[in-house]
Amino acid sequence: MLRMSKMTDYGIVLLTELARAGNETRTARELAADTRVPLPSVSKVLKGLQGAGLLVSHRGASGGYGLARPAEHIPLTEIITALEGPVSLTECGAHGAHPPAGACELETVCKVRGHWRVINRTIQDALGKLTLADLCAPVPRLVGLGVPARPAAPAQNSNPTPATAGGIHS
Repeated sequence: MLRMSKMTDYGIVLLTELARAGNETRTARELAADTRVPLPSVSKVLKGLQGAGLLVSHRGASGGYGLARPAEHIPLTEIITALEGPVSLTECGAHGAHPPAGACELETVCKVRGHWRVINRTIQDALGKLTLADLCAPVPRLVGLGVPARPAAPAQNSNPTPATAGGIHS
């Protein structure tokens, strides 16, 4: 199953909270209280995001954390990469065109490696089209990006045909 880590999920929650705060700085304690993310996790995630250049911190009585640049200029891929490393479904895809020797025991015989690069690039491109600002917006804003607002309901037949013997419909 494709799933990002809990820390990355927390990171996105914290970044959206900071984006909504505008130019106000927020302390780790405030962010933990407002988002209900445990304070030790908040501190760990904020440190990683700051190290990646996504956050700035200010010391002092009115100190705290803020976005390093506008939310419109922070793509989702950059957030995920900051907290998890490169977006990739396979180990060989995590290293681009030149994975280190031994990254995969099948690398010398693999016939799908090139396809995984294409798949990984497609996922990276899709995630790169979404920004932190998009994640702060109401869900319908994502619809314009080709993301459905909610799953389509299955079509319901108002006049179902009864099944006959053997499961064949007449």
